Amino acid sequence: MAAVVAATALKGRGARNARVLRGILAGATANKASHNRIRALQSHSSPEGKEEPEPLSPELEYIPRKRGKNPMKAVGLAWYSLYTRTWLGYLFYRQQLRRARNRYPKGHSKTQPRLFNGVKVLPIPVLSDNYSYLIIDTQAQLAVAVDPSDPRAVQASIEKEGVTLVAILCTHKHWDHSGGNRDLSRRHRDCRVYGSPQDGIPYLTHPLCHQDVVSVGRLQIRALATPGHTQGHLVYLLDGEPYKGPSCLFSGDLLFLSGCGRTFEGNAETMLSSLDTVLGLGDDTLLWPGHEYAEENLGFAGVVEPENLARERKMQWVQRQRMERKGTCPSTLGEERSYNPFLRTHCLELQEALGPGPGPTGDDECSRAQLLEELRRLKDMHKSK
Repeated sequence: MAAVVAATALKGRGARNARVLRGILAGATANKASHNRIRALQSHSSPEGKEEPEPLSPELEYIPRKRGKNPMKAVGLAWYSLYTRTWLGYLFYRQQLRRARNRYPKGHSKTQPRLFNGVKVLPIPVLSDNYSYLIIDTQAQLAVAVDPSDPRAVQASIEKEGVTLVAILCTHKHWDHSGGNRDLSRRHRDCRVYGSPQDGIPYLTHPLCHQDVVSVGRLQIRALATPGHTQGHLVYLLDGEPYKGPSCLFSGDLLFLSGCGRTFEGNAETMLSSLDTVLGLGDDTLLWPGHEYAEENLGFAGVVEPENLARERKMQWVQRQRMERKGTCPSTLGEERSYNPFLRTHCLELQEALGPGPGPTGDDECSRAQLLEELRRLKDMHKSK
């Protein structure tokens, strides 16, 4: 019955689109089968095959994943206004923070830092699926925090690393990214809080505009304006040249592994322009997203591009990681171009499957924006299963 309703809802969009939605409704079964394939591969691998994943360390208890309530799921305008503009949103965030700390006392995922020539990037799992980050100049022992939503977890990492927090970079105003600004800026009196003045960042001290650069020791971090999820959303690009390593993109809720953020304060054209800003960066740029959404996003990508082998390979790797509760970041922008449907609106296969064709004036950018809007609509339906 559900498949019939799905096909009826997409009447006029083509038989392929109806099949896509039927695939979304059947996604849970497909994911389960995919999990079983991974387990079978692991249990029957030969000695000459790939190395078995190492077991969890004794001090890391496995807790089956249970996603916390997403304050942005099935959101209406009234709730969104309350969440972003009143203290009710802050109180809701505090409740979510308490619940996540109780459920995941050691964090929702096991993460590994990346160490380059005197620079360390440390992912910090917070809330039920968020990531905060410390970017550390290991020579000067100076640190920058990105989206420190759980101040206790971030402070514990600061103390463990023995560094001084001198800056907070906030991608946007939502409490699950900015909720720790107050406590950390009060604890570290010389710490500056950076973000967009258009976004109402809590405890903002240093407003940033597009292409502004924040310098901390050897760290050169450029802010890029990427509106769409919120009006003032920023991403932060750590320049790899000073330490002769890859550049790092801290993408907040603009871009995830195989996904992108919902458009709360913009439209498809705005979001497309922001994603194109990211597409202009190098393929070797490391992507450090704001959430652990990889498995869910790759599941959706498999519905809209079922024959994408790059996606299938990445999904198998991600499922092995998540079975051991390991984090999946970073990926690279080169990888994302190969399987992230929200970065592939220029691809003929997706345009033929889901797109409305060129706009009335033959404008290709118009058709790409329409395709992005349709992808986002289908993704929201997939997520709400």
